[in-house]
Amino acid sequence: MELTRQEEDLHHSRNTLDLSSRGLTYLSPSSPLVTRSFGVSTIRRLVIADNSLSVVPNLIAQFINLEELDISRNSISWISGEIGQLTKLKILIARNNRLSTLPKELESSRSLEILNLSGNQFTSIPKEIFGLVKLQELYLGGNQISSIADGISRLEGLRVLYLGGNLLSSIPGSLGSLRNLQALILCDNKLEHIPPKLADLKKLRSLSLHKNNLKTLPMEIVKLMHLQELSLRDNPLVNKFARDYDFNPPSLQELSGRSIKLLKIPYRAGVLPSSLVSYLDSAQSCVNPKCKGVYFDSRVRCLKFVDFCGQYRLPLEQYLCSRHSISCDVDCNNHSVPASKIQKLLLPR
Repeated sequence: MELTRQEEDLHHSRNTLDLSSRGLTYLSPSSPLVTRSFGVSTIRRLVIADNSLSVVPNLIAQFINLEELDISRNSISWISGEIGQLTKLKILIARNNRLSTLPKELESSRSLEILNLSGNQFTSIPKEIFGLVKLQELYLGGNQISSIADGISRLEGLRVLYLGGNLLSSIPGSLGSLRNLQALILCDNKLEHIPPKLADLKKLRSLSLHKNNLKTLPMEIVKLMHLQELSLRDNPLVNKFARDYDFNPPSLQELSGRSIKLLKIPYRAGVLPSSLVSYLDSAQSCVNPKCKGVYFDSRVRCLKFVDFCGQYRLPLEQYLCSRHSISCDVDCNNHSVPASKIQKLLLPR
């Protein structure tokens, strides 16, 4: 059948073949839409977004020099393992499809630098991704991911990690191994805690944590000296700060232990049971610099607002030996922060 002029009017600047929004249900390199525009081996960028494709077929391997593939906004639930033969592929964009798995052969795509799988049906980060040693940007937003495997630490070159809009209730400390990470997006999840190991991300410039269940942040976050953007809106630590501080009355063992530590009474193994020696060695000093107290199991939880890079006021969780320490010149409760500042708290300028 003769093609119309409109069908032949394809965007092919710099070896780009754009077949988006053409109602395609199947991709074939032998299609007149392909062969009458290019030789398959000359195509560097292939865009087949906004069609009705359900699979990426084996024939994708015929695009041997492909560097960028965009298959977004289709109904794709299966990608052929032949995609692993595209040794020059640097960018794969598969947003808004029905993917829940990836082919094992994708691990062979050692040139892949950008992978966008947002808006699919993944429940975890596919392990095939962890073998992509050159990956710099990974987008997995808008899936159903509820956990992150420690294998994520293998992506040492990663600069951008987007996991917003998932079902994460926690994140592993192994994320701190991504030393080249510059942007970490974890917004719109169910996070209640941030691991202190995130402070190892020395190059981090943007951290998005809004729309979670965070009540406090770890003290170590102040070590992120290159951080320029920090988003924490719609979290309990911004919307409503803790006003009641839990405190369990100290046991007789704790009271005795505190006395031994405060009076500097010597103790050693052989005289005391080893379990008691270990207990005494576990004493934690009160964070109030004007207090010499210690605590073991019984402690007072409080929030201290700390200036961060001259731009934010961070509510950081601290533990004190007693309620008395809170009033000892320690800015621990939110009543000392004006309401006008609370409203602007932790939002980028």
